[in-house]
Amino acid sequence: MHLIVLVINDPNTCSTLLEAWERAGVPGATILESMGFVRAQMGMRDDLPLLPSLSDLEKKDEERHRTIFSVVRDMETVERVVRITEKIIGPLEEENTGFMFVVPVTAAYGWHEGGGQT
Repeated sequence: MHLIVLVINDPNTCSTLLEAWERAGVPGATILESMGFVRAQMGMRDDLPLLPSLSDLEKKDEERHRTIFSVVRDMETVERVVRITEKIIGPLEEENTGFMFVVPVTAAYGWHEGGGQT
């Protein structure tokens, strides 16, 4: 098994990517709103409370990314996902498209064959 992690710069492509990933054999995914380190440093706010709530953080108008996580069974699925992803968002080597990495999964709990993540 392999964990695919993709950070996309354009959150508007998230739905299209998820539909394509599903057609490529991805059983399920988790999506998080995220912000890069540099962008966070540039946008540090001094008007936030010491422990800000999510609504405090959302008040700032800034570009956010999406981070998609998924566990897939084999490298063939990973390769399909990479090809489909680059068709949708462009080559990952280009700036402002996204960043993807894949790591082996040595154990998974709550992952069901054919049913994806729970």
